[in-house]
Amino acid sequence: MVTLHFKGKKLKGELRVPSDKSISHRCIMLGSLNRGEVVVKHFLRSEDCLNTLKAFVELGADVTDTGTELIIKGKGKRSLKEPFNVIDLGNSGTSIRLMAGILAGQPFYSVLTGDRYLRRRPMDRVAVPLRMMGAQIYGREGGKYPPLTIIGKEKLRGISYKSPKASAQVKSSILLAGLFTDETVEVTEPAKSRDHTERMLRAFGVDVEENGLTVRLGKNRELAADLEIDVPADISSAAFFIVGALITPGSEVLLKSVILNPTRTGILDVASRMGADITVLNRRSVSGEEVGDLLVRFTPHLKATVIEGEEIPRLIDELPVIALLATQAEGETVIRDAAELRVKESDRIKSTVENLNAIGACVEELPDGMVIRGKTPLKGGTVSSFGDHRIAMTLAVASLITEEPVVIDEVDSVSTSYPSFFDDLSRLLS
Repeated sequence: MVTLHFKGKKLKGELRVPSDKSISHRCIMLGSLNRGEVVVKHFLRSEDCLNTLKAFVELGADVTDTGTELIIKGKGKRSLKEPFNVIDLGNSGTSIRLMAGILAGQPFYSVLTGDRYLRRRPMDRVAVPLRMMGAQIYGREGGKYPPLTIIGKEKLRGISYKSPKASAQVKSSILLAGLFTDETVEVTEPAKSRDHTERMLRAFGVDVEENGLTVRLGKNRELAADLEIDVPADISSAAFFIVGALITPGSEVLLKSVILNPTRTGILDVASRMGADITVLNRRSVSGEEVGDLLVRFTPHLKATVIEGEEIPRLIDELPVIALLATQAEGETVIRDAAELRVKESDRIKSTVENLNAIGACVEELPDGMVIRGKTPLKGGTVSSFGDHRIAMTLAVASLITEEPVVIDEVDSVSTSYPSFFDDLSRLLS
């Protein structure tokens, strides 16, 4: 539990937030399936990504950690070995869902589990298509929840899968399983989700084709490349300082080397509609991803907006802190089509609404989102993170403008994605 109260202070200075979590996971996974050497710079050393690293070492991957970079010496996609132990992935939904796709194509037995929060997250969204491809996958409550037992096959069947929701984890799991068949493998989504898996597969030499909202694996499905990957800063982590600077009088922050992949920049589009003072500087390409520096200044006259539809997958992880931003905008902000928030590390609709209301905001819960009435002064109070790192960090940012302290429980959860968050927040305060 932590007590925070920063009223009267502002955020000033430069910061490189931790590296992108999605890309860090995929560096380990694809590097381990690759036939060649991969050097990873700026790997995110958070609990989630370190759990992925430990899992692949358990599966026989050759990974050297120099302290400043990772060196992965891959021996091909058939080189993984049956694990001696149950693989514990902690809190990481990305790890368990993407690994399920990889292990579906391995001719051995494995068990994936996690902490009490991960064991409540639904896995049927990946288990169903992977079973259609020929893998045997078992879990609690008819296969819906972890632990997952996976009995893979050396050669899977192809699939043309229409995903009921836009989900990079579902799409990636199927594409990774598709590396272990020569048959057609394609995924069609209702909206475009983040595309880091497709970009990285291409970098390793795999044929990946896109036609509208359909992604298809081509003929070559072998990963064979020597690569150096420099992981950019995570926009999902930068979001907390973007919002903090926008709502805190006198603030001006330069966030360095932030990923600007178009499938991830929904928060910048929303902030722009709200009138936010954000300037993108020094745009460039780093390891196949667009990157830039974000200059963010306090903006006293924010306007409400509507967030819905195809925009949701591009900012799903940022919605709790965007809701905080909306409490300081003029008018009524509406978030719809975000039912996926219900099955994150917590029910993020419920946890966001309850916590913001507890500190003085006026937020109405919807089945698939929320309505936030703006320009409400936040008073502070005792709140619960629900063991969710993004909820804990959102509430910490709220303490920048509350009249009284904010007391937050289970703040250790922030280590799953941003271990240095409270240190970085303190460093920027003036």
